[in-house]
Amino acid sequence: LSVVNKAIQSAAPFAAAPVDMAVSGSKPKAPKANVAEGDFMIGKASATKSLYDQINIVAGTNYSIILYGESGTGKEVIAKTIHDRSNRNGKPFVAMDCGTLSKELAGSELFGHVKGAFTGALQDKEGHFELADGGTLFLDEVGNLSLDVQATLLRVIQERKFKRVGGNKEMNVDVRIIVASNENLQDAYRKGKFREDLYHRFNEFSINLPPLRQRQDDILAFAEFFLEKTSSELGKEVAGFEESVLQTFLQYSWPGNLREFRNVVRRAVLLTPPGEKISAASLPWEITNANSLAAAAGPEKPAATTSPISIPAPKKELDLKDAASRAEYETIMAVLQQVNFNKKKAAEMLNIDRKTLYNKIKNFQDQES
Repeated sequence: LSVVNKAIQSAAPFAAAPVDMAVSGSKPKAPKANVAEGDFMIGKASATKSLYDQINIVAGTNYSIILYGESGTGKEVIAKTIHDRSNRNGKPFVAMDCGTLSKELAGSELFGHVKGAFTGALQDKEGHFELADGGTLFLDEVGNLSLDVQATLLRVIQERKFKRVGGNKEMNVDVRIIVASNENLQDAYRKGKFREDLYHRFNEFSINLPPLRQRQDDILAFAEFFLEKTSSELGKEVAGFEESVLQTFLQYSWPGNLREFRNVVRRAVLLTPPGEKISAASLPWEITNANSLAAAAGPEKPAATTSPISIPAPKKELDLKDAASRAEYETIMAVLQQVNFNKKKAAEMLNIDRKTLYNKIKNFQDQES
């Protein structure tokens, strides 16, 4: 029995565990997280219970599945868990990120290619369908595939046969398909961005992964889990979290969801001296200033430049480049608040693409750390 399965079986008793914010001795109490590497499903919130129930219902079938959820909610982890609980668990689980692939590269990655099929094809290459034969193929951000690639993908799913790019040999394949998207694919096909027939092929079952802001009852358990996991990785023991830090975790909206939460705790453990408690000083700027950012995004303050956010005065002289960078970041965060942290909508409002938005946020966080 895998550790992931144990975590799933432990969901019911864990759901009844109380969350105690009190600090006793040197460490605040929180429910223990009996989970494996990357298992994002611990918790007791009602949204989590619904997720468990759906996984248990669909895992034993051969249905294709669409996973919906914001970035960082653990879609690949859920796909892997479904695979592990299916009758295909002895076969490969293969994941492919479709988000950044060109049309040419997507075809090669999905179906493979033969030597000489295109410039740079120096040898035969297996595609993800071949690699996943008998098992499960997980396609993340499937909505980004071009319509041409979608048409080929539909034929492969219908006929269970394919050819490598540039090849003539037809190959049989048996895979279960799980796809993920942070955009509603039904809306996408209505806009002409996604094939309706392919959508219906995928949509035998769908699961919505709740964002962390809808899992308030789980936050302390995640904090404890990420703390213990990071301490083990670094070989470093800290004395838990200050109560004010736990309150900050509960009040913050976590736009980056579990991925962001994990990174915040990893950073905090790294910055905290051994034996001491994690304090607010070890948290990123955007978390400790969340209330100011929320005020800046209020309906009466549409422009971030008129917000009451205070920028610490420089010790000697004003660095104009740094000030501009901070103002840009505050504007981005204010817009994210306005659109409930929907990064696609935020990028549209800011007139930039999503990749640029992600990079700007990441660059600022790197500067703060």
